[in-house]
Amino acid sequence: MAVRACGLIIYRRLQPAPSSKVTDGIEYLLLQTSYGTHHWTPPKGHVDPGEDDLQTALRETQEEAGLQASQLTLIEGYKKELHYPVRGKPKTVVYWLAEMKDCNTEIKLSEEHQAFQWLKLEDACKFAEYEDMQATLKEVHQFLCSRE
Repeated sequence: MAVRACGLIIYRRLQPAPSSKVTDGIEYLLLQTSYGTHHWTPPKGHVDPGEDDLQTALRETQEEAGLQASQLTLIEGYKKELHYPVRGKPKTVVYWLAEMKDCNTEIKLSEEHQAFQWLKLEDACKFAEYEDMQATLKEVHQFLCSRE
């Protein structure tokens, strides 16, 4: 059976300069794992028995980044499933999109991660080595731009 994980792609909006587009002020939260290749990823984790996918995404975000559901606004209309093999087994990761209500909220990492960064789209794509994650970040950005 496929491994299933869920998470949130979290973004914040900085105050844009008067001349810039609103989407220029968007930054994405990526966490750097403290194990393996130390790759960068949005907060996510495995579904626990009895949990639904969104509960998992919110729990993992709280555990890994210290963010409560009340500090985030879930964005309607965006949900993304990624499928890829991990150690020879299929894995499905479901992401929702969430905006920080207060862009200055402190991030509190668990032992699973050693660093975090708020990154503009271009840098976020550089940090996220995997092509499907890069494509997802670009898709999210396009989705947010289309809502302006």
